Amino acid sequence: MDRGRVVWHLLLCLFCSYFTLQQDIVVDFLSLGRTFEGVGALSGGGATSRLLFEYSEPYRSQILDYLFTPNFGASLQILKVEIGGDGQSTEGTEPSHMHTRNDLNYQRGYEWSLMVEAKKRNPHILLYGLSWCVPGWIGDGHYYSQDNINYHISWLQG
Repeated sequence: MDRGRVVWHLLLCLFCSYFTLQQDIVVDFLSLGRTFEGVGALSGGGATSRLLFEYSEPYRSQILDYLFTPNFGASLQILKVEIGGDGQSTEGTEPSHMHTRNDLNYQRGYEWSLMVEAKKRNPHILLYGLSWCVPGWIGDGHYYSQDNINYHISWLQG
């Protein structure tokens, strides 16, 4: 990146931060507004956590402890994972729990293992899932379909 672009980006950041420096936050315990649910992390977008399980013990367990054990390290309270869909989702692929309509296997990939390890360390952690893609058999080419609904429900049941 040339010097001119760096200076331009720096000036843009300074300009934007000038208008966001002062912000009033009102805490009203009687309102029915949004609720803080905790601090979380995302494992998804294709292989962002894949290498975690390549670490040998005891290092892998220590890293998982730092991430998920309450009142220790990051103490994550929320984990959002990719629902694997057998497709390229930015940096890699995450295998699906259903390669076909009649195939169901919750042991594929690393996201299931990560959720299990997180729950072991913090039984109260909130787990979320989001699919970046789905297998090609879903809806016979129609994404918005009963197949897609059934596919996601089966993931929730896993």
